[in-house]
Amino acid sequence: ANVAHHYDIGNNLYRLMLDAEHMQYSCAYWPNKGMSLAQAQEAKLAHIAAKLALEPGLHVLDIGCGWGGMAIYLATHADVRVTGITLSQEQLTLARERALAAGVAGRINFELVDYRDLPGRGERYDRIVSVGMFEHVGRPQFRQFFRACANLLSDDGVMLLHTIGRMGGPGATDAFTRKYIFPGGYIPALSETLAASEPYRLIATDIETLRLHYAFTLREWYARCMAHRAEIEAMHDARFFRMWTFYLAGATAAFESGGMCNYQIQFTRNRHALPLTRDYLAVAEAALLGRH
Repeated sequence: ANVAHHYDIGNNLYRLMLDAEHMQYSCAYWPNKGMSLAQAQEAKLAHIAAKLALEPGLHVLDIGCGWGGMAIYLATHADVRVTGITLSQEQLTLARERALAAGVAGRINFELVDYRDLPGRGERYDRIVSVGMFEHVGRPQFRQFFRACANLLSDDGVMLLHTIGRMGGPGATDAFTRKYIFPGGYIPALSETLAASEPYRLIATDIETLRLHYAFTLREWYARCMAHRAEIEAMHDARFFRMWTFYLAGATAAFESGGMCNYQIQFTRNRHALPLTRDYLAVAEAALLGRH
């Protein structure tokens, strides 16, 4: 119900707001500030793909796959299979359409399923990626999330978690966001995220803090919504438009001058699963972006 409240309000709204190429509803990555939103989102996908240390033939699980952008990118740029899961019917329908249009539908399986139901199938995945979904898990379920991931990840697997986070210690979700935008959501502090992962022998092998990248992203989304005000009000109404743009403006302020940031945390179960140094990240990222 919480997912449907936010994500089943119409794919057309998100088409107007997000980048058309990848439909990424999460923090983009801005190696330089002069990039377009589409370029920054592609840079984000490459940045995450590099951290997954992909190899041909691997099976990747995308928890909270959205409209399929990450899964399609991985299936297109690496010789891997992807299983993408979501709890949004509208996202599922469009993700399947987009994979078909991209010519990679045969290498991706999108499902409407809760991550908590996957371990019971007994399947392990070589790689797990989750982008912009952990914010919806809710603090009481943090340990359950990491327990499920540990049970789903192969012994020498790699996981990359990308989440909005709090600078400093744990906090609380503000009343406006809790009621109107993300019911059941909670933005985690790094401390409580790592504490929840530690009982399940998930080794935090790399942690990156994206300090301003989401502020740049949110300003792009806000500008696109303002440019399409008449269309959005026709889809919903003027009250919805005010609520939605207030949410985007408030979030921008939180990432520019408040306590919000993004964390990318790479996990393994085996200390030998990755190269000894981080040099492989830059090499893989440059190759994905066509820079040598």
